[in-house]
Amino acid sequence: MSLSKNCIEKTEQIYINPATLTQVLSKKLGTDVINANYQTKQLHGGTLGDVRLVTGTAETADHRSIPYEVVWKTQKKWERPGDPDSWRREYDFYRSDFSAAFTDSLRSPKCYATKLHGDDEIEIWMEHIDGVSGSNLTIEALEQAAEEWGRFQGRLRCRLDLDLDLGLHQHPGKLEFGDVSWLGNTGFMEREFRQWTSDTEEYRYLYSSTCSLPEHLRRMLITTQQESQTIFSNIKRLPVVLSHRDFWIENIFYSQDGKIHLIDWDCVGWGFAGEDIASLIADDTDVAYLDEYYRRLVPAYRRGLSGGLSGGGGLSECMDVAPNESFLIPEMIIIKFGYRFLQKFMFSQSPSAKNRQITAL
Repeated sequence: MSLSKNCIEKTEQIYINPATLTQVLSKKLGTDVINANYQTKQLHGGTLGDVRLVTGTAETADHRSIPYEVVWKTQKKWERPGDPDSWRREYDFYRSDFSAAFTDSLRSPKCYATKLHGDDEIEIWMEHIDGVSGSNLTIEALEQAAEEWGRFQGRLRCRLDLDLDLGLHQHPGKLEFGDVSWLGNTGFMEREFRQWTSDTEEYRYLYSSTCSLPEHLRRMLITTQQESQTIFSNIKRLPVVLSHRDFWIENIFYSQDGKIHLIDWDCVGWGFAGEDIASLIADDTDVAYLDEYYRRLVPAYRRGLSGGLSGGGGLSECMDVAPNESFLIPEMIIIKFGYRFLQKFMFSQSPSAKNRQITAL
C-alpha cells in the first residue's frame, strides 16, 4: 500500500477532527496553528487501509496563511498468519526511535502524529513524499536504493544491543532504540512460503500431470519445495537485519535532490540479509530487466552492507562480507516468487503472457 502515488483515484470530503488536524499541522509547520481548512483525496494503491492526501490552508496564531499537504492513514485490524500484531506494525514503527537511525540520504516519511483507537484501528499522520517511483525509476536510482538500504541494515546491525548469536532468531530483544519486541521474529519469509500447501490450487497444478510448465522449470519448483528445509536452514545462517519486507519499486521514491525515501512500513520486521533485495529484483519486474537487476543490484547492496565506498558505516565494522557473497538471493527469489510466477502462468490467457512467466522463472 502506498502513501504517495502520482495517480489519484477520487476526491471526496471526509470528516477530520479539527483538534487533531491543528495539532498535526502545528508540528509539521513548526508554529502554532489555530485553524485549517482541508480537502482529501484517496491515494491510488490503498489495499489494507485507507490512505488519503490532505491539503488545504493553515491559519497560524501570528495571522499567517500557509498552504500544506500531509498524508493521513487509517487501518483496521487484520491478521497475518503467525504474526498477529502485524496490522499495527507501522504504528509501532513510527512510535519507536528508528527515525534516528536514518540518514539524509535514506529515510522514511516524517511522522507528525499516531493514534491507537481501541484495539482494532490505527491512525498515522505523516509527510507526503513526492518524486520518481515505480517503473519510472532508473537502474541507477535502484542501485542507489539497494546500496543505501544495505548500508542502513549494516549500520543498524552493528548497533544491536545484544549478542547476535544468542537468541536473536527467536526474539530480537532490545536495541539502543528501546524495546523492539513488536518487530516479531525472522520467520516472515518461511511462513509465507509454507502457505503453498496441497490445499492450494497452485501446488496441486504443479504436481499434476496436466502441468504445462516446461519440465525443467517444473522440476526446479518441486525441488525447491522438497529441499525447502535445507534452504531455510542455510538462509538462517545469514546476518539478521531489519527488513522492510515490501521493498519494491512502488515503495521507493527518488527525490529531486537525489535522496531515497522508503514508504509503507506496515510489514517491517526482522529478516535476513538479501531478503529485501530479492524482492526488489523480482517483485512485479518486467522480465526483460530481471537479469540486469540481479547483476547490478546485488553488488550495490553488497557494497552498502559491507560499508561501501562512501562514508562506511556498514557491516564491515563488525563482520566481513565476501566480495562475491550472493546472500542466497537466487534461492530467495524462487522461495518468494516461484509460486507467484506459476500462478500468473496458470491464469494468463495469452501465450505471450505465459511466456513472460516462463522467462521470469
